[in-house]
Amino acid sequence: MNLWITIAIVIITYIGIAIGRWPIIKSNRATIALMGVGLLLVFGQIQFEDLPGFIDFDTLILLFSMMIINANLKVAGFFTWAGGALIKVARSPRIFLLAEILLVGLLSALFVNDTICLMFTPFLLNLLLAIGRNPIPYLIALATASNIGSVATLTGNPQNMIVGIASGISYIDFSKALLPVALMGLGSIWLVVIRFYRYEFKPGIFPTLPSAEQIPNRWMLIKVLIVTGGMLAAFLAGVPIALASFLAACLLLFTRRTSPQTVFAEFDWSLLVFFAGLFIVSGSLEANGVTQRLFELTELGSKTNIWSFSLITVVLSNLVSNVPAVLLLRPVVEILQNPTAGWLTLAAASTLAGNLTLLGSVANLIVAEIADRYRVNLSFWEYSKVGAIITLLSLITGILYIWLVIWN
Repeated sequence: MNLWITIAIVIITYIGIAIGRWPIIKSNRATIALMGVGLLLVFGQIQFEDLPGFIDFDTLILLFSMMIINANLKVAGFFTWAGGALIKVARSPRIFLLAEILLVGLLSALFVNDTICLMFTPFLLNLLLAIGRNPIPYLIALATASNIGSVATLTGNPQNMIVGIASGISYIDFSKALLPVALMGLGSIWLVVIRFYRYEFKPGIFPTLPSAEQIPNRWMLIKVLIVTGGMLAAFLAGVPIALASFLAACLLLFTRRTSPQTVFAEFDWSLLVFFAGLFIVSGSLEANGVTQRLFELTELGSKTNIWSFSLITVVLSNLVSNVPAVLLLRPVVEILQNPTAGWLTLAAASTLAGNLTLLGSVANLIVAEIADRYRVNLSFWEYSKVGAIITLLSLITGILYIWLVIWN
């Protein structure tokens, strides 16, 4: 094993992950992660028989289980129903924006932020274009609220899932600590978006809103909501989140009416492959002593404070994306004076950092890509000039809260 060969392979892999592809060849983040694993094997930096030891199966099972639950919610028409509820409470642009932010934040905390963006972006675009409103501020609110709302729970986003499994923090303790951070962040979205788009949010009444679509499968929706409620109750009771979500997913697979192909067609299988490969690539750094050497050079250790640790997390999250950043910084948290506060800081900072630019999180890219299909251009600059302010406000308030309440 050679430290520099490991570093070179990991850097090349992470650059590809950050950009989303490698030049010349057709690739995506999942294939890049797997090719990185292949290079590590070819150059003898890791051994094939050691691969299972790098993979965190609890996180993969949790992510897989949430995919099953989200697929059932979509097929049952839950997101259509939730969108209908949003329409009913809207009376003016400002109220609509507030209701959107709160609904998206809540659903992202419960059902993974990327899924909420996939479901709600077409709904918002169809609605807003039909009544002649500018969809851009509402799309920015959707993307940023999905990221910030997901801070509140261990199942809100993939990086929180990793933190939850690695730290052993219970679902309820995690939410008690970071729910205030999420709420303050959601409030900052409303204030910033209204400030940037004053004309769109001047006092007035919305035109008549289109009626919401009917729920396609009412009985299935009732079943999914009951099972999901049971899963959340199990989380709060202290049942391991991977176990509780897996049992809930298995229970939903017992059905007489919905074919398995319908449910499994909704899965993002490449995400599971990406995570498995990423666990191995990042694990090679620790196994070959690169991580320890990095800590010594940067003086990251037990004396690291919340502000420096948050800054490192934010920078790293925007360089290589938040999930790789969390995997790289896991060993740092374990040697901090207050590891629990460190885990919470890592989860919050890595997630809030995703709002900085359009490329900061997958949720942002999902919104922009779907908008483009509707000939709505959510450009890098249009998003980032608002996202940067939201990120700054949510990070300052969030990290200050963690420092005052938890870190000390």
